[in-house]
Amino acid sequence: MRIIAIEEHFITPMYREKVAANEFRNFYLSSRGSAMGHDIIAENLDLGASRIAHMDAAGVDVQVLSFGSPGPQGFAADVAIPMARDANDRLFEATRKYPGRFYGFAALPTADPLAAASELERCVGRLGFKGAMIHGHQQGEFLDAPKYRPLWKTAEKLGVPVYLHPALPHPQVVKAYFDGYEELARAPWGFAIDTSSHFLRLVFSGLFDDCPKLKIILGHLGEGIPFAMHRLDTHARAAAERRGLKKTPLEYLKNNLLVTTSGNWYEPAFVCTLLAMGIDSMLFAIDWPYESNKVGMEFFNRLSLSDGDKHKLAHGNAEKLLKL
Repeated sequence: MRIIAIEEHFITPMYREKVAANEFRNFYLSSRGSAMGHDIIAENLDLGASRIAHMDAAGVDVQVLSFGSPGPQGFAADVAIPMARDANDRLFEATRKYPGRFYGFAALPTADPLAAASELERCVGRLGFKGAMIHGHQQGEFLDAPKYRPLWKTAEKLGVPVYLHPALPHPQVVKAYFDGYEELARAPWGFAIDTSSHFLRLVFSGLFDDCPKLKIILGHLGEGIPFAMHRLDTHARAAAERRGLKKTPLEYLKNNLLVTTSGNWYEPAFVCTLLAMGIDSMLFAIDWPYESNKVGMEFFNRLSLSDGDKHKLAHGNAEKLLKL
């Protein structure tokens, strides 16, 4: 069975230069890497032999690669634009060197929404990329603001999805909720809160009325949304109607949202997501190198799914969505 993993990351020398380290991040990377048995930074930088070897050892056939968090979203335009272009050009060379093993999601300099739209057009039209990944808010500004509409409309026009990936939550949230508890602000809890809230802002901003064919991907089994979607719909349906939205919240979740398995290896959560979203809205992902290919594949192989549903999750849905 062909295995396509669609949330697999890489970084660049420019990333290493510009993304500041801190005591907690250093602790996380070293302790997490030690637990998995590989150097996260080294594997993030590799777009060749080592990455392919780890894929082959675990049985991963294809990685859809994306630039690491916080990506260009952590910077103003003077850094974000060259950072995105450099990352995209490096990724393109990797897809040329390893055809059929690597595909790309574009990094976008959202500090300049028109430049971001132009870069998406370049990446899809000239480099053959399959969509884009955006790492949360743009230095504290969420992308429901009207100035970002041209970017979203470009993605819809091109027929490609946008993967909304976590980054450190909004600075005010970090201060209010995680001051003194930074270990909770990222992957354990804060990532899901920030990303799910961002997605819901997009819904309630009317984005999907303006761009009805746009598809947004959320990782980690939907950042908690599948668990809460029925309650969300019943308690916010009247508010959505009052805002003038054309559909119910649940309809947007069903029509415009896709979720992946990345880094959430808990079968009860998978079953909840499957029942809430349906198999046609789910795609396989691992979150390499922050997650283990071996652990991700062991989880996949243990899932109690029909052969047809397992093929959809492993590769069929990705092939259809990304036109592979």
